[in-house]
Order: sequence, then C-alpha cells, then structure tokens
Amino acid sequence: MSPRRNALSEKGLLKETALTVSAAIFAALGDETRLRLIAALCAGGALSIAQLTSGTAMSRQGITKHLRVLADAGLVRDIKVGREHLWEFEPAQLEEARRSLELIGQQWDHALNKLKMFVEQ
Repeated sequence: MSPRRNALSEKGLLKETALTVSAAIFAALGDETRLRLIAALCAGGALSIAQLTSGTAMSRQGITKHLRVLADAGLVRDIKVGREHLWEFEPAQLEEARRSLELIGQQWDHALNKLKMFVEQ
C-alpha cells in the first residue's frame, strides 16, 4: 500500500470498499435512460416493465438490460406479484452514494482551507 493511500485510510476518509460501491452506483446512474427509470420508479412506486416502456421507443429487452444494471448497483429490485414482476427503487444505495459525495466534499473543503492558510501566511 502506498504511503499516501495508507494516510488516507488512517484519517478515516473514503475506504476502498465504499469507493467500489459508489463507483458502481455512479456508473449505473451515468446513463440518461437509467436516470429516467430511477425517476419513474421514485415517482410511481413499483412498476412493471410494460409500464416502464410505455411512451418510450425502447424495447422491453432494452429496458430490462438497464434495470439489470441498476439492480446490480443495488438501486432497484424486482418483486414478484402473482405472475408479474414489478421493479421498485431501493433508496439505501443512493444514500450511500450521497454520503460518499458528502465525504469527498468535506475532503475538498479541508484541502482548500489548508491551501488558503498556506497562501495567507
């Protein structure tokens, strides 16, 4: 482990596992279609693939692929209701990503304060 990485870990900054989880979340959300799916699920509760494809030019297979990426990142899950599969938003992972961004913001604030103190001396 490099001295810099070790120093970051000792200070309680972003851990490697948190970075891996957050990276998967941000990668999944980095696609416009997947963002639209998340928005639809947040606004409409659990929805079927037929409901999610309604009014779009995407096929059911295309939507399913995007939902699988979101599910792999822990952002959505499918639930079986009778013979139908519904998809619903899982907020816990998004909260984890928000915490990661907050920690990165704190790190930036700390670094900028150190720079400010250095420049003012």
